[in-house]
This record gives sequence, C-alpha cells and structure tokens, in this order.
Amino acid sequence: MSLRRVDLGQVEYDTAIRQMAGWAEERRAGTQPDRLFLLSHPPVITYGRRTPLTDLPRDLASIPTVEVDRGGNATYHGPGQLVGYLVMDLRRWGPVDVVRWLELGLIDALKDLGFPAERRDTPEGSPSLVGVWTPDGRKIASIGMRIRGGVTTHGFALNVDTDLRVFDRFVACSLHDVAMTSLRRLADEQGLPAPSDAEVRDAVAAHLHAE
Repeated sequence: MSLRRVDLGQVEYDTAIRQMAGWAEERRAGTQPDRLFLLSHPPVITYGRRTPLTDLPRDLASIPTVEVDRGGNATYHGPGQLVGYLVMDLRRWGPVDVVRWLELGLIDALKDLGFPAERRDTPEGSPSLVGVWTPDGRKIASIGMRIRGGVTTHGFALNVDTDLRVFDRFVACSLHDVAMTSLRRLADEQGLPAPSDAEVRDAVAAHLHAE
C-alpha cells in the first residue's frame, strides 16, 4: 500500500482543520487516494477532548489554544516542526494498528537520518506513551489520530528545529516530567550538522510509503 505525498508549506491551523474535513470526505467517496499531507503551523497549542484542564497553559496568551477532535492530549505546533496529516481508508489496508505503523515509520526515518529512536509500551495504569522517543527517554514526535467511517485524520508532529521552551509551559501529552527534544538539539549534542527540512520530509515520506 502507498500514499500520495502532498507538501503544503506553512498553513494556519484552523485552515488546515477545515481542509482536512474535505480531504476525508473525498477519501470516503473514493475520489482521492490515501494521502500524506506534510506542512507546518504558526504557533498553536491543541488538545483532545479528554485533556485535563490542568495540563493547559495559563500564561501563554500569545499562543492560541484550540480543542480538536483527535485522540491524544495537549501538544504544541509551531515553526521548525514537521506536521504530517494522514488521510487513509483503513478498509483498504486490512487489519492494521495505524498508530504503531506510524510510530515505526517515523523511527525508521530518524534512523536513516542518523538519530536512534524507539517506541515505548505503556505500563498498565500509566498515561499513554504513544509517540517516538530517544533512547534516553526524551520525546521527539507526538501522534494523535481520529478514525471515522474507516478513514483517518490528523497524524504526527515531529520536532525538527522547534522552540522547545514552549513545552515547559504546559503538560505535553499528559506526561509529567517528560522532556521534549528536537533533531536540532540532538545534532548539537552530538556535534553533527542538523538535517535540512527537505531531508527530514523526504525520509519521513519514504518510510511512510508516500510518493
């Protein structure tokens, strides 16, 4: 199975959400193939309906906070982050855990770029550990999806050269005491050149079978 890659550049969050509803309807109607939309957003904090209000920032009036219809809790989108929205008809894919498939694709992409990464199982009774992590326990990519009528929407946010200071102002993904990181920070720590935005997009698209 494969997806069609669509590069959009920077898009206002509200605009992308309105467009996503149309993308999903097109997929359900069979007028468009499965697609991976790659883009970025101006600064915004989004959160799912089950997010505890205590997770949300109280002192970031300059950054909009938006409730959305996806799984997952609060996260930040902003410049320097690669966002991927997947609009896929899972009825064509057969039995598949799309979240785990997405985690493994991102992990393989990061390994190709020279950055070891892993997924983490969730201990019983613990908060969700969905996403992609560094071996030392920092989180580098968040995932939140919705499935309606067999078609997925939303997707992932990968920190490439993100302003990580914003994550200190709220509880990301309802995970207390979990540090976020980025490819830029990992590269700096290793004394390596950071991959370009184009290199990251190409690696992610390749491992998610998007052309």
